[in-house]
Amino acid sequence: MITSAGMLMLAAFLASAVEAVEALTVVLAVGVTRGWRSSLFGAGTATLALAAVIAACGPALALMPIDTLRVLVGTLLLIFGLQWLRKAILRAGGYRALRDEDALYRAERIEAQGGETPRRAGMDWYAFTLAFKGVFLEGLEVAFIVLTFGTSQGSIPLAALGAGSALVLVVVVGALVHQPLSRVPENAMKFAVGVMLATFGIFWSVEGTGMVWPGADGAILGLLVVLTLVSLGLVALLRRMQQARQALQAANVAGMGA
Repeated sequence: MITSAGMLMLAAFLASAVEAVEALTVVLAVGVTRGWRSSLFGAGTATLALAAVIAACGPALALMPIDTLRVLVGTLLLIFGLQWLRKAILRAGGYRALRDEDALYRAERIEAQGGETPRRAGMDWYAFTLAFKGVFLEGLEVAFIVLTFGTSQGSIPLAALGAGSALVLVVVVGALVHQPLSRVPENAMKFAVGVMLATFGIFWSVEGTGMVWPGADGAILGLLVVLTLVSLGLVALLRRMQQARQALQAANVAGMGA
């Protein structure tokens, strides 16, 4: 139980940190370009809306039979985790560009500058909408993780604590540096989150069918190690393929030049 609870908090923390960095990029761009009052109000409203989603859906999920819930949640987490892991592996392997928060920040500023400027009731509703949309859409993934992890483990407050801690940390750091957190190793965090979500997805899906894992919750660590090694192996394979392709392209160019 200690193992699963610790990984529950860590997964919620890392996933929330990734999404919070992405949401912070939007809020900073809108705030710097169009003013902070409407931007922060939009971000705060989105945060309250996400909290309401968690509060409303949590009790409903808790009413489901635990085995049915674990099969359902496990399957969703496995699908969700593999999507994160696939993107992280492709980026680490050189087949997909890493996310550039500075470039995205500049793009968001350009979008914010091009918007309409009318104000009503003292609010810039264009800035409010941009900030609300950025925080709410990124936060939906966090809400999903908090609900599924917390309900399956019978501890939504524990998952919410991990997510809330990440949110506070990112907001404080962002307020201090007043710029996108471009140095955050986002892909490494997505890689870790993807592995954790897939691990819990496999564990809960099998457990929900009535099968008993050897070592009970200790099997989570075994699954985590296996998935990590397989994923790192795929990254190494993709890098070798990428290097071979680049070498072939260079040889072709050299041959054409000759």
